[in-house]
Amino acid sequence: MPFQAATATPRRAMTPAAFVRGVVAAYARYGRDPAEALSKGQVCEDLAGSGDGRITAAQFEALAGHAMRELDDEALGWFSRKLPWGTYGMLCRASITAPTLEVALKRWCRHHRLLTEDVLFELAVSGEIASISLREQRDLGDCREFCLVTLLRYVLGFSCWAVDSAIALRAAEFPYPEPIHVSVYPTIFCKHVRFDAETARIVFDKHYLSLPLTRSATDLDSMLKGALRLTVLPYRRDRLLVERVRRVLREARGRILGAEDVASELALSTRTMHRRLREEATSLRDLKEEAKLELAKQELMRGRTPIKRIAELAGFRNEKSFSRAFRSWTGASPREFRGRYR
Repeated sequence: MPFQAATATPRRAMTPAAFVRGVVAAYARYGRDPAEALSKGQVCEDLAGSGDGRITAAQFEALAGHAMRELDDEALGWFSRKLPWGTYGMLCRASITAPTLEVALKRWCRHHRLLTEDVLFELAVSGEIASISLREQRDLGDCREFCLVTLLRYVLGFSCWAVDSAIALRAAEFPYPEPIHVSVYPTIFCKHVRFDAETARIVFDKHYLSLPLTRSATDLDSMLKGALRLTVLPYRRDRLLVERVRRVLREARGRILGAEDVASELALSTRTMHRRLREEATSLRDLKEEAKLELAKQELMRGRTPIKRIAELAGFRNEKSFSRAFRSWTGASPREFRGRYR
């Protein structure tokens, strides 16, 4: 199951030469010649030494897939023991029967320890966020970046596929200095990337954990025949996109957010956001109206905030326009609504 970029297409050269070097280094550790693997991936040997070279997802899949089979090690020499070809497929099978993503990830973390204790997966939930982190138990040496990035992409790719939803990351952190190919990280993970962190981890909305797994064992058999689909092809549908938009709008509290502002918070283009909301049978305008109504109702039921201030918090220019909109939503004026809840 080779690493690839999260949102790349198979024809786009996004995988950095540093990861090609990681594959070549695996051959060196085993005292083998990488020539056949490089040929399978149509990768020039000179590219491995390039500082800013890139290859396509399809090239890297062919290169790394051949290497894993030829060396019979899906870890490509990262760990103190080999992980024979098919090992991560078994990990997927152990997780696929879980009822929810949370249970599947707990199984992934637990069962990965049966493969190796050199690196430990940990799932944590705090407040509204969840995170998957990697705790290093040994010095990974020159393959550290390649190893940590790949392991996080494995679990993220499997998770997206298993719940049939893009999982939008809030942040990605890595415990090493910023690499020269840093520009590829937002494509692989998300725009909020931090280096020299305490540990390697990805952070996302905890509500993804409650999504049910939608895949069967037969689906898994098909997916494992082409790992590219697991680690490269993007999921166009984010099953929590509507809730994520609602959260951005709730947190605005008086700030007037345009479509560009909301899309930027979601790390999407404005066009993509509008299209995906249409696919979910809603629109940004509808969600803005909903957010204004919910905020206004909450403040009115508390009974202390002046109506003029509530109008400001809900994003209205004045109390009169707020009162008119509120009556159209509820059939009552803000004062009448407040009176019912006193």
